[in-house]
Amino acid sequence: MKKLGIVLSLLFLSSFMPVFAADQAQPAKAVNFGDFRSTTLVTKAWEALEQNDIESVLAYTNKCIEMYGEQARKMQSELKDYPTGTNDDIFKYWAINDVAASYYIQGEAYRKANMKEESKEAFNKLVKDYSYGQVWDPKGWFWKPVEGAKDKLAMMEAGIDLDFGDYTSSQLTQKAWGALAAKDLDAVTAYVNKTLELYSAKAKEMQASLKEYVWESKEKTFSYWALNDVGTALFILGEAYRNAGKKEEAAQSYQKLIDEYFYAQCWDPQGWFWKPAEAAQQKLGELDNV
Repeated sequence: MKKLGIVLSLLFLSSFMPVFAADQAQPAKAVNFGDFRSTTLVTKAWEALEQNDIESVLAYTNKCIEMYGEQARKMQSELKDYPTGTNDDIFKYWAINDVAASYYIQGEAYRKANMKEESKEAFNKLVKDYSYGQVWDPKGWFWKPVEGAKDKLAMMEAGIDLDFGDYTSSQLTQKAWGALAAKDLDAVTAYVNKTLELYSAKAKEMQASLKEYVWESKEKTFSYWALNDVGTALFILGEAYRNAGKKEEAAQSYQKLIDEYFYAQCWDPQGWFWKPAEAAQQKLGELDNV
């Protein structure tokens, strides 16, 4: 009976031990890796980045790098340039695409957390070892994480704090609108130039296919996304220059919009499209009268 009493006492005391241990060291946050496929891990990492959850970002991206880094390095060694061809031809390089995306997401997470050295390390690793990775955008194209990483490294080096987001034309244009409202000419210029760099070729292709404004439906008009966003971006740039008293630069931006992207249309949240080129023509007239 005495031994039984001692055993029961020890069991009773041991029931409190996890509580004391938890006070000293909290366990790591639990994450759900899903099916452990690289595309699943990257998708979860993007979602965690959107929520500014750096702990989950690192869990998902490090797992992707751990499981698929070797395959990605092998794919990188087989390439001398970005894979081209059909979407399926590019998707064949899934490992390098997803590992490159993982390092880009890590760099962004660290940058947002103001952990600059860690951010630079992640971006530099992407540039050095996984430069031919490409990421599919659901809107219908691939973008290159290494180009985004180089942008972020250059901005950090210059002490500039700009966020190009996911590099889509719509987000770049939204950020340009925000910079215009803030009267930040440098930021407007950076966002517009990045929009032109990435999407002017596609916008010109869309412009060349038209002989009049698209009018059939809202969906049809939105399908000319590159033309619409590039044209809108140039209008924003013209407005930023005009507000800054730079008449010549404003006129050049307005004229470029009119000459090269005339059929661009911009959606107003109140429920209609307006025509940046027509607005630019009016602005040019006002500049002449000043």
